[in-house]
Amino acid sequence: MKHLSLVAAVCLYAAPAFAGQCPADIAAIDAALAAGPDLSDEQIVQVETWRDEGAALHDAGDHDASVATLAQAKELLGLN
Repeated sequence: MKHLSLVAAVCLYAAPAFAGQCPADIAAIDAALAAGPDLSDEQIVQVETWRDEGAALHDAGDHDASVATLAQAKELLGLN
């Protein structure tokens, strides 16, 4: 029972850490887009799509999926 309580407490405290990463990733993507990256129009549309999807996932509380989606946009921008 003690182990189960410990695992539950760790999970509860870890969730906000992942949630906090999403806004930082979104801000980094927005800054890179504002700087005029050397990408094709299609690539910029893809980055914007991933950015918007990641933001929506964050707002919905799915932070793992948000981080993964935003990572795709960051990779295409060369931010990883």
